[in-house]
Amino acid sequence: MQRLIADKEDTEQVFHIIEALNGRSFEKNFYKFVESAEGQALLDKREFLPPLLDDHAWIRELPEGTVGRAYMDFMEREGLSAKGLVEESEKFRGAVRDFDDDMLWYGNRLRDTHDLFHVLSGYGRDALGEASLLAFTYSQTPGLGVIFISFVGTRQIMKSVPKEARVMDCFREGKRNGAAASKIIREDIFALMHEPLNAARKRLNIAKPTAYLRALDVCQAEGLVIDQIGLAPNEFQAAA
Repeated sequence: MQRLIADKEDTEQVFHIIEALNGRSFEKNFYKFVESAEGQALLDKREFLPPLLDDHAWIRELPEGTVGRAYMDFMEREGLSAKGLVEESEKFRGAVRDFDDDMLWYGNRLRDTHDLFHVLSGYGRDALGEASLLAFTYSQTPGLGVIFISFVGTRQIMKSVPKEARVMDCFREGKRNGAAASKIIREDIFALMHEPLNAARKRLNIAKPTAYLRALDVCQAEGLVIDQIGLAPNEFQAAA
């Protein structure tokens, strides 16, 4: 956790923390997934997402305002790729024997949709956005490791921002928004990418991250560095 606090881009540490703390949460979440009709349909396909998500050629042909275009813009702006997240996870998995089974496929799917969660939820890649998104993710797929990172990260941010930012409200809001939303992991990602972003958020019942956006406004007004606290205005801010 100290390594992750020192460098929030050190994604490998996230996998170590989750492995250490999640217990049997992964198995429980997997069984709930496979017991759903949507999960069964996705398992029949067992689609590997990174090639689909990293092929920006077809995504670029989608209309402006779709989930796919918002995702592509986000990834290109941040210099990210789905393949890059795979490589980070492989650093952690290096000494572990993997089996090509349904559980591995499900775990990969959780990993590969992380940045799509950013786009749909409205939380940025800044420190507060990442912590808030993990609280959102916890309510979608519970695990002690995820909520531990979120809570500790939020507490760290509290030390360097004005009290008026009320950053613990962002933590609570992330949990609340994630719990109210439909299970994103059960979505057909290819079909989802074609949907208008605002329509997808409405269908999935993803609420506007009001506390987070307010915290960003407070921090920016205090002249805090944007890359550390918040990103450029996202679609939720533009609609405000």
